[in-house]
Amino acid sequence: MTDGPFLSVTAGGEPSATRCPGCGGQVAGALLACPSCHALVHADRLRQLASEAEEAAAREDISAQLQAWRTALDLLPAGARQRQVIAAKIDGLSREVTKGSGLGRRMGAGGGAVAGGALILWKLKALLLIAVTKGKLLLLGLTKSSTLLSMLPTFGLYWAVFGWRFAAGLIASIYVHEMGHVFALRRYGIPASAPMFIPGFGAVVRSHHHPANAHEDARIGLAGPVWGLGAAVAALAVFAAAGGAIWVAIARVGAWINLFNLLPVWQLDGARALRPLNRTQLWAALAVVVLTFAVTREGLLVLIGAVAGYQAFRATEGGEGDWGALAWYASLIVVLAWLSRLGLAAAA
Repeated sequence: MTDGPFLSVTAGGEPSATRCPGCGGQVAGALLACPSCHALVHADRLRQLASEAEEAAAREDISAQLQAWRTALDLLPAGARQRQVIAAKIDGLSREVTKGSGLGRRMGAGGGAVAGGALILWKLKALLLIAVTKGKLLLLGLTKSSTLLSMLPTFGLYWAVFGWRFAAGLIASIYVHEMGHVFALRRYGIPASAPMFIPGFGAVVRSHHHPANAHEDARIGLAGPVWGLGAAVAALAVFAAAGGAIWVAIARVGAWINLFNLLPVWQLDGARALRPLNRTQLWAALAVVVLTFAVTREGLLVLIGAVAGYQAFRATEGGEGDWGALAWYASLIVVLAWLSRLGLAAAA
């Protein structure tokens, strides 16, 4: 049982034929430029999106700028010069968001790990602020039929196996994790669906755009475990205030699920987190995993370390990499592994 990754999907349905704004001829709905005069089919919409991006820039709303430019990118044919210009704009704006994420700036491996440990505690405080000031976002899925209808059979399955209280806590932990992805996606101007649960496997979030670069992808992936860590800490806080071993169990399993998602394979969050790292940074990530295992004896770290080591051995140096993503990843490895063992100690 594990929480699933977020997925990127495209809108369904074949658009009907349209009339070319240049020569007036009929253009098949799937085409973005007229085959006769080469005029852009969506020229009016593109001008509107450019205007929306300029207005967003005037009010310094980078997320809105990114959303407008990403939408415009989908309306341009692959070989268009405007597409290259807009793609460069998106990449630049994305890097601005990354730099403002707390751990987006360049830092050394040691400094990044130390700063990551401190800043992840600050991030948990930030999550509480988000829960208060942006509770509407956190509760988004509870207003969507796709989330509720998929949540109910998942809750029923977990109830039958673990009891209703643990099932409710586990569902909440997975939901918070997925909303972390939604928050990060929207911060980068990528519209995202509410979570959809898959009984026995976790949940997914759907989006209609791909990340602009590996640095953006890493932070969208890492946002899930960061928010999931917040949910585990909240469960332990309830245990500390009111007692009840069920809260320890929820915290421990929630931490383990988020730690599992840091496994750097397939579409899991760990694969996204390590994607922008160069060889030196991959070896640093492996060192953190090995040292954390030596202290916590969390068995899952053996699997994570084996895969990370394989990637480090096969990697080329590959330039600057991403010290910020490394710091987030290393900090989550340490805190989640420690939290899962702390839960066992508290339960005992």
